[in-house]
Parts: sequence; C-alpha cells; structure tokens
Amino acid sequence: MSANKKLLILAGDGIGPEVMTQVGRVSDWMAKKRSVSFDISEGLVGGACYDAHGCALTDETMADALSVDAVMLGAVGGPKWDGVAREHRPEAGLLRLRKDMDLYANLRPAIVFDALVEASTLKPEVVQGLDILILRELTAGVYFGEPRGIETLPDGTRRGFDTQVYTENEIERIARLGFEMAGKRGGRLTSVEKANVMESGVFWREIVSGIAADYPDVELSHMYADNCAMQLVRNPKQFDVIVTDNLFGDILSDCAAMLTGSLGMLPSASLGEADESGRRRAMYEPVHGSAPDIAGEDLANPIATILSFAMCLRYSFDMAEDADLIERAVQNVLDGGLRTADIMSAGMTPTSTTAMGEAVVAEMEKLTG
Repeated sequence: MSANKKLLILAGDGIGPEVMTQVGRVSDWMAKKRSVSFDISEGLVGGACYDAHGCALTDETMADALSVDAVMLGAVGGPKWDGVAREHRPEAGLLRLRKDMDLYANLRPAIVFDALVEASTLKPEVVQGLDILILRELTAGVYFGEPRGIETLPDGTRRGFDTQVYTENEIERIARLGFEMAGKRGGRLTSVEKANVMESGVFWREIVSGIAADYPDVELSHMYADNCAMQLVRNPKQFDVIVTDNLFGDILSDCAAMLTGSLGMLPSASLGEADESGRRRAMYEPVHGSAPDIAGEDLANPIATILSFAMCLRYSFDMAEDADLIERAVQNVLDGGLRTADIMSAGMTPTSTTAMGEAVVAEMEKLTG
C-alpha cells in the first residue's frame, strides 16, 4: 500500500456531512481496491464549530489544516446562525481557512455532461459540450481590502464602504496560474476586470498583459466583467479559461455554474503557492451551499463533493488516473439515468444521496473489474 496521504475532513453544516459520507465510500473503495491509504482526520467548521466552541473555526483545527496535504470541506452556514456576530458566523471559518492557508486561486470548472444537457435552462446547442475553467483570485480584493466599514458623516448621513485593492504580486500569481492552466487545455485565456471604470482594473490589465510574453502558446484576451456575464449566457463555449478577481470571480463562477443545470454537480479547488518540493496547500469543496431545507433527508446530490475529491487526487496527490476513474464513473452513472432530485427530468424518480454514492462506487468497481 502506498504512503499515507494526509487529508482533513471538515464536513461542516447542513448537507455537508451527508455528501462527505459518500466521499468516504469512494476513499474506502480506493483503500481496498487501489492500495491507496488516506490518513484521514476530522474537525468542525462553520455553524457546527460555533455550536461546540463559540467560534467558526478553532486554532487547533486551523493548525491541523496547515499540517495536512489537503482539506476536504463540505458546506457551511444556515439560517440558524443568522443572528451570530459577523466574526463568528459560519462563513468566517471558511474565510479564515482561505486566508491563513493562503489559498489564492479558486478553480471552478463548469462542465456540462451529455446526459444533463436538458437540465440547463439554456438551449442544448448553447451548452452541449461546455467545458470552462474559471480562476478566481481568492485572498485579496474588495472582500479583504481596507479601509472598510459603516460610518456616520458630520452631516449625519450614514455610508458603508469597502476597498478594492490588489498588489502586483497578487495579480501576477493568479494570472500565471491562469496561463499555465490554459496551456494545458485549449490555449486560450480571458482576463476579466473593469478597466474602463476602475483603477484596480487598469492595474490588473497592465500586469496580466505584461507577463503574457512568458506564455507564447497561450492566446490572451481581455474582457470587461459585465460583458463577460452577458457572453456566458449568450455564447459560453467561446471561453476556455477565465481569470479574474475575487468579486467578479464570485459572481461569474456562479453564473457559469448554472449553465450546467445544477450547483449540485460542480466541484472546486482552492490552491496556494507551490513550495520548493512542489507541494501546494489546498482545499476542495463543492460549489453548492449547506441546503438546510433538505439536510438529514438523504436527498442531496453528492456528485459535486465526489468530483471535488477527484480534483484533490489530481492536484494534491498527483493521482490523475484515479481522478479520471471517478469522473468516468460519474459520467456513466448519469448516462445510465440515475438522478437526484435537483437534476432529474420530468417522469424520472429521484434517487437518494446514499444510492448515488453507492452507484458511483459500483461503477468504479465495474470499470476496473
């Protein structure tokens, strides 16, 4: 059996524990059938951590996250914690993980499986064969910029303000990763900002354009964020890799996600800078939220979390063959007509979270048998 690969599981809130259980099925199968050992530890994050410890993430769990090879996150949040102080809300735990691990690059693929073309609200000819990768800068920009706050002006008027700010290094490292990803895919990179009205956008475009010469095999284009949102629903297949800032990436990646028909289908990876050995701190999570309305009912779609685990194998453990196996198994299960409620068509009977996870593992067994 191969050397242990250290993995921290943070199942979180709502449907997080249910979908993460299905990842456990996949990793257990791999341990038995592929001679791969995962050294798995678990911790609390989000509302579950607040209920137990009065904060969204403990220092001890943060230390664990910094010591492992990768973190698998389920979901955080829910109306139960709406009244909690901002610094202790479930989302604060997620933001701390991203910031302290310096996970500056969020990779959000938007892929339309052939079996789910009809699940999209767009016409089949618009989305069939869609395969986009959006890189969102994750640790800077307006979500972290200072100053920020709500204040009362001398005349008694109140105002709220945030600051959009980027350093040259913060832009360059996400842009270089975008060029590298594009070079491994279709060779096209679209850099997105608002250089027409924002100084940070002018700066972003300047930095990205300045390093383009280092990647002669990649075709670089620039696009304003509002136009990019329109183009995603007009002609999404024009894009290969999109690289953008934190705010625009948040919006555009969710827009791209819904082109596929369901947030329950989409994985994500958040990566840090590689060290001298090539190791990157990394966290993997589904795009969907905690869905508290169906938590505990065995109804959630586990595919996004399972595919996030496939991304973990690919990017953190250099196990591309095993990642491909999981992705093929998911494709075959969908081709066979199995659906959870969020992706089923009229006349179909929805399957459970558990049954979907079992079906993916069974298909992995079949593919390797």
